Amino acid sequence: MKKLILAMALVMTTLTFAQDRKQGREKLTAEQQSELHAKKMKLDLDLDDKQQKEVKAILLEQAKKREAKMEEMKAKREKGEKPSAEERFNMKNEMLDNQIEMKAKMKKILKPEQYKKWEENHDEKITEGKEKMQRRVRERKAN
Repeated sequence: MKKLILAMALVMTTLTFAQDRKQGREKLTAEQQSELHAKKMKLDLDLDDKQQKEVKAILLEQAKKREAKMEEMKAKREKGEKPSAEERFNMKNEMLDNQIEMKAKMKKILKPEQYKKWEENHDEKITEGKEKMQRRVRERKAN
C-alpha cells in the first residue's frame, strides 16, 4: 500500500512539474534576446564595449527578422497552408543569404582571433541545433 501511494505521489509530482514548465515559459522579446546574446558573446570573445554595441544591433535586427518570419509561417500553418517547393527554395535561399550577410558583418566588427572563435562556436551551435531538431522529429514520429 505504501509503495502504491509513493508511486502515485511521484507520478502526480512529475505531471505537475511538466505542466508548469510548459505553461510558465514566457518568450523573450527580440531586444531581450539580443541583449543576452551580445553579453554572452562579450564573455566568450572578450569584446570591447563598442564591439558589443555593434553586435547587439546586428543581433536585434536578426531577431526581429526571425520573429516576423515565424509569425508569417505560423499564420500560414494555422490556415492549413503548406509551403510549395518554390517557397521552400526561396526560404532556404533567403536564410543562406542572411547567414552570409551575418558572417560579413561579424568579420568587420571582430578581430581575426575573435572571428575565428566566433565561427567555431557558431558552427558548434548549428550542429547542436540540427541534432536537437532531429531528436524532436524522431520523438514526434514515435508518438
